[in-house]
Amino acid sequence: MLTNTLPPGLNPLTPEQSTQMQTLLTTLTPIQQAWISGFLAATAGAAGATAVQAPAQQAEKAVLTVLYGSQTGNAKHVAQDVAAKAKARGLDVKLVDMADYKPNQLKNERYMVVVVSTYGEGEPPEPALKLFDFIGSKKAPKLDGTKIAVLGLGDTSYEFFCKTAVDFEERLTALGATVLVERALLDVDYDDHAAAWIDGTVDAFEPDLKADAQPSNVVPLTPGMAAPAPAASQWTKKNPFTAEVNAVQKITGRDSTKDVRHLEVSLEGSGITYQAGDSLGVYFHNDPVEVDETLALLNLDGAAEVTVGGQQKTLREALTQDLELTQSYPTFVEKFAEATDNDALRKLASDKAALREYIADRQIFDILREHKDGATPQSLVDSLRKMQPRLYSIASSQKEAEDEVHVTVGVVEYNAHGRNHLGGASGHLGRRLADTGELRVFVEENNNFRLPADPDAPVIMIGPGTGIAPFRAFLQDRDADGASGRNWLFFGNPHFTQDFLYQVELQGYLKSGLLTKLDVAFSRDQAEKVYVQHRIVEQGAELWKWLDEGAHLYICGDADRMAKDVHDALIQVLVEHGKHSVESAEAFLVEMRDNRRYQRDVY
Repeated sequence: MLTNTLPPGLNPLTPEQSTQMQTLLTTLTPIQQAWISGFLAATAGAAGATAVQAPAQQAEKAVLTVLYGSQTGNAKHVAQDVAAKAKARGLDVKLVDMADYKPNQLKNERYMVVVVSTYGEGEPPEPALKLFDFIGSKKAPKLDGTKIAVLGLGDTSYEFFCKTAVDFEERLTALGATVLVERALLDVDYDDHAAAWIDGTVDAFEPDLKADAQPSNVVPLTPGMAAPAPAASQWTKKNPFTAEVNAVQKITGRDSTKDVRHLEVSLEGSGITYQAGDSLGVYFHNDPVEVDETLALLNLDGAAEVTVGGQQKTLREALTQDLELTQSYPTFVEKFAEATDNDALRKLASDKAALREYIADRQIFDILREHKDGATPQSLVDSLRKMQPRLYSIASSQKEAEDEVHVTVGVVEYNAHGRNHLGGASGHLGRRLADTGELRVFVEENNNFRLPADPDAPVIMIGPGTGIAPFRAFLQDRDADGASGRNWLFFGNPHFTQDFLYQVELQGYLKSGLLTKLDVAFSRDQAEKVYVQHRIVEQGAELWKWLDEGAHLYICGDADRMAKDVHDALIQVLVEHGKHSVESAEAFLVEMRDNRRYQRDVY
């Protein structure tokens, strides 16, 4: 607690200031008092800074830095669990999003835990790019004496499983760091394995951290650290809120090749808050008709009691509500082969390339239909992984929607192996969910996809297909705030008459002046296909002008093709109109990214 204990002759405060300070302190919690103390220490003048630097530097040696790079929030939550466990042991912890981490600070780290997901084809997630590039560059410092532990999250369905975590560890050890705990590379169903690894990791770091710890009554707030965050919502991935669905509306035309639904979900009574740029996590139910058909084929009794997640349920309940039956993954084939003593599946599982090809267009339902002998109720449950929620970019601003949250869902549908297939979540949300239905939901924050703090800053948004969702929220947000900054949207889809999502709203924003420019690309409305990247190149001169004037640039949508094509188009614009070389154009976008002016939410 801050107190004024200096003798009167040395008291730096006037009597009036001293009284005001004491009055303020009586209104603060101990955490707030510590924050004020650290803030004053960090912002003191040169003389004051000199006085507090020595203990601060000593204390820094005993800090466990927990860095996370997260695309969907999973790595963030695991990192938060690491930090909470370490703090519970009385250790000093610094928890930092890689997007906010200053790479030059790396040379000062002695104890470090890295939690990172892998995105796309073995690539770092967006927030981790800056640090990842830095530790692979000539600017990276020597890390002799630094002790590290790395945990990776990924999906075994992908060829480059957890590659980013492996690359982080290899780059850090190449700089001299010592691995204190064997790295963990975890699949989608990671909770139990992560908890065990966290316990072992904190055990390993604790002796060194406590040996190095220096006594200190004040924890200084280092420059660049944020004030303590507000209390988190009680509704999380592990404890979702059961919400009423107010509306499910198809927003593509009758003859469209796409089925896109607009959902409005009530948050009334939850206290849940969200910001434009966040995502809504949604739990769904598997198709009960498919579940019953599969049980019949496997000759299993749906009323049989099974244990799932430590709870007793009927097999039918578990398969409908708790277990993944749509997305296929290699570990299911491996486990089910052993559970059923199936040599054909064992052989398939031994060939990773063949296995990946086999599961590419098959759902778990398909595999069970093709290999239906030998399973018992519990062995089937034990072979399956827990259902994972799906994340959807929020398509509303709470400033306008208030106690509702809106999402835009493209229904995944295809034919294969003689039957129609629907995506697990999208099929439930778009086809099976009635307007009066319920959903278990939570908000996943995305602080790396935010509108500029300056309401005057221009904004360029590129969101074809359902990628338009967060930009609907952006526009609602800027409208509610009366922001004066210009707004430019690029949108694309196959057909103008069938697939112009939120057309009336966007035309209204154009008429009101909120939307300064709207460029659209309807790829199938002419002989030659036209996509958003073509519109970007066509509008290159003005686009460069906006960027040169400080515009913030956002991309949302498909990562495999669209995001890469748009990036290439931006490079072309910078070369042709910004007079950059290809190399300096790439550097320009990297600098924009590091300054939070180039943000992507791609999947």
